[in-house]
Amino acid sequence: MTDFKARCLDVIRKVEKSRKAVTIRRRGKAVARLEPAQPGPEEQKPWEQLRALGGSLRAAPGESVFEDQQFDAQR
Repeated sequence: MTDFKARCLDVIRKVEKSRKAVTIRRRGKAVARLEPAQPGPEEQKPWEQLRALGGSLRAAPGESVFEDQQFDAQR
């Protein structure tokens, strides 16, 4: 059982490092697929979470979509 565990952990490390999926075969027949995990929301940076929501940019970088008066009204 120790050899099996060591080989499994080695495959898991390779998938983790390469970020590529591995097909697990038994007697030449594919029986399972090990894929790298996608980061969950708690692991993503805030701007990555916002990007994942989609949407579109409504102003050029550095340009505001609000008028100066609207900023004052929000305070």
